[in-house]
Formats: sequence, C-alpha cells, structure tokens
Amino acid sequence: MRLVDEEGNQLGVTETNKAVEMARDRGCDLVEVSPNSDPPVCRIMDYSKYKYEQEKKKKLAKKKQHVTHMKEVRFKPRIEEHDYQVKVKHIKEFLEKKDKVRVLLRFRGRENVHKEYGLDLLNRIANDVSALGEMEDRPKMMGRTATMTLTPKSS
Repeated sequence: MRLVDEEGNQLGVTETNKAVEMARDRGCDLVEVSPNSDPPVCRIMDYSKYKYEQEKKKKLAKKKQHVTHMKEVRFKPRIEEHDYQVKVKHIKEFLEKKDKVRVLLRFRGRENVHKEYGLDLLNRIANDVSALGEMEDRPKMMGRTATMTLTPKSS
C-alpha cells in the first residue's frame, strides 16, 4: 500500500504490517483513503481529531446557510388604509428577512361580483413592496380566493 504521513509527505509503498506499526509508534491511526487505486492509499492520522474537525466544518456551513420560509398575509377587498399599511409593513419585514410571502385575498358574499377591486389591491401591494420584493407569479383566482407570491429581490 502507498503510505502518507500526518503532514502529507509520501512515505512510498510499504507493507501493511509495517504501516500499522509506524502508525502505532506515532500514536495515530492508519486510515485507508483510496481503496480503489492500485496500490491502495493509506494515511497516518488521528482519526478522532479528523472526524471532530469535519463535524465542526459541517456545523459552521449549516450555521451560515439561510432557510427560506413561506409567510402568509391575508387581506380583504374592503380593507381600511391603516390596516393595509400595517399588513404591507409586515410583508416588507418578511422580505427583508429573505422569506417568501404569499398574499391571500378572500372574497366574501357580494364581494365576488367585483373581483377587479381585489386584483387592483394585489397589484397595489406588489407596487408598494417593489423595492424589496418581486412577484414570483401573477395574481391567480382559486374559487373565492386570489393569491400572489412575492419573493425577496436577490442582491
């Protein structure tokens, strides 16, 4: 087998017994790195320390990644201005945190007759948050509900 020491220096091709004894003398483990090569490559290393460092790198990478959540904000077609501003403020906060936002507009009773008011409201919302997010898909009607998805702008 081809042998590599702790610093990465090539020790050449050696017998298995001799390699195991060299690893024991140094207080390390003999780890097979590349079993499919000819001859197989083994490395002398502290395997528990190696596993610890790999786990540490994995945790650090996981800490740096951001998971995107889908938030949902519900509106009614006849919403008062202050209520509208509060909900738009929440949408902006979600987009700043890099979360997607699904805007639901629920029609009840006679509101179903004037769906154009609801679609105008969804377009107004998209314009008000256009600095932070963009429409992923156009507003769609599904029964009594109009939906629109906003995604944060990539910067």
